[in-house]
Amino acid sequence: MKIIVCIKQVPGTTQVDIDEETGVLKRDGVESKINPYDLYALETALRLKASCPEAQVVAITMGPPQAEQSLREALMMGVDDVVLVSDRRFAGADVLATALTLSQAILAYGWDTGLILCGQQTTDGDTAQVGPEIAEFLGIPHASNVTAIQEFSAAGLTAKVDLPATEETIRIPLPCLVSVNKGIHTPRLPSYTLKKASRDRKVRTITLAELPDSDPAHYGLNGSPTQVIRIFPPEHNVAHERWEGASETLAARLYENLREEKFLV
Repeated sequence: MKIIVCIKQVPGTTQVDIDEETGVLKRDGVESKINPYDLYALETALRLKASCPEAQVVAITMGPPQAEQSLREALMMGVDDVVLVSDRRFAGADVLATALTLSQAILAYGWDTGLILCGQQTTDGDTAQVGPEIAEFLGIPHASNVTAIQEFSAAGLTAKVDLPATEETIRIPLPCLVSVNKGIHTPRLPSYTLKKASRDRKVRTITLAELPDSDPAHYGLNGSPTQVIRIFPPEHNVAHERWEGASETLAARLYENLREEKFLV
């Protein structure tokens, strides 16, 4: 049984330039890291493997060649295999095109039954849509906002799901996809021993030509039904005022100021 973990390399800083023409982040030369939510998914997969020794944990990421760095970090954490999904024609994908690409790459890798784990969301997009969309493309059941996996076997898993108004315990048959939230486990640190052991490990790369659906019109900007109209970094306003006076006067002034700024009605 394979446990696929979808991870993403995200900027390690908030100071990132934006391409005004395409509306995408300029990632070249920017310090990167594994998306923090995906570290929870990796840790969950490795713990499930410990309770199910026949399982094999595979980390997969879509991105440019430098995304291999995140896969090597996953190897240092203890995953069994890694896959880089990389092709220039994948660039500029929205959440739907990204989910299609990853689902096709999972099929190309040879996954048939088992578990797919995703982080709940990414720190550079925060949509929380890619995981469920991968499951829909593959035609398998899925659950989001999972805070605990209480039981796991070849037949299925029992998970605790945090919903807006309640918390539920659900049973899902395999194959399925689960998006885990932060706090499910504390991610382990990369191992120096595993770093040495995997230093010369060759990372498999899957390109567009290897996907079951290799029509370039379905991927990247061409396959993205949503387009970014405008994206920009938030303005940093450090202006401040200092007020002095009697408490009654200051309270009235503060109230009027909050009304003017539309914080109060």
